[in-house]
Amino acid sequence: MAKVGIFFGSSSGVTRGAAEILADEIKGAELIDMEEDFDGIEQFEDFDVLILGSSTWGQGDPQRDWVDPLYDLSNDRPDMDGKKVAFFGAGDQKTHGEHFLSALGKMHDLFISLGASAYGFTSTAGYEYEFSLAERDGKFCGLGIDDVNQEDLTEDRVKEWASQLKSEMGL
Repeated sequence: MAKVGIFFGSSSGVTRGAAEILADEIKGAELIDMEEDFDGIEQFEDFDVLILGSSTWGQGDPQRDWVDPLYDLSNDRPDMDGKKVAFFGAGDQKTHGEHFLSALGKMHDLFISLGASAYGFTSTAGYEYEFSLAERDGKFCGLGIDDVNQEDLTEDRVKEWASQLKSEMGL
């Protein structure tokens, strides 16, 4: 059985809430809060599957808890061949539609450049935004959560995505 790590950063609690639902849905997955539990990029080596969560800030940047780890990954360039990765995170498609979920796109590009294989692409249908670095061929490179404008859809979206990941990744 694959060892699954759900790594997340969360300021307002939205990404944390999604991570907790994912952990309930994907039995045996370990939750790693980037602020409290993250020890360094070597920790990624402990898992076969990395499910990575971050909200989008500023000009499409990842959650502040991800800044140093992403910098370290960019500089140290560890080999991620064989790692399965999936991305999820929060954004506000109306107020910040010019960079909606762009942090996921930035994280996706980095992990793919290190050799990881990405899973969990989702439809952009049902979202209204101007631009997103997370969009690839009409899909998001992960799960988008908008608790500001679509809070009533969050739990079902996360549970459906967990089912998708279990199927795609053989979990």
